[in-house]
Amino acid sequence: MKNRIKDLRKSKKMTQEELAIKVGVSRQSIIAIESGKYNPSLELAYNISKAFDSIIEDVFILEERGEE
Repeated sequence: MKNRIKDLRKSKKMTQEELAIKVGVSRQSIIAIESGKYNPSLELAYNISKAFDSIIEDVFILEERGEE
């Protein structure tokens, strides 16, 4: 799943640490989510979206899977 966290965070002049504290996770978790190495739980995705005064769909981009 792709996301716009880094762009949104920078536009709000927010550090990874500040976002992590706001949503209750470690800075390492924010790094992993931003880089696409970790997909957050629905609850965490919701909390991250709220931190940006946004909706989940504006922060996280679900990639369509091709037919197998």
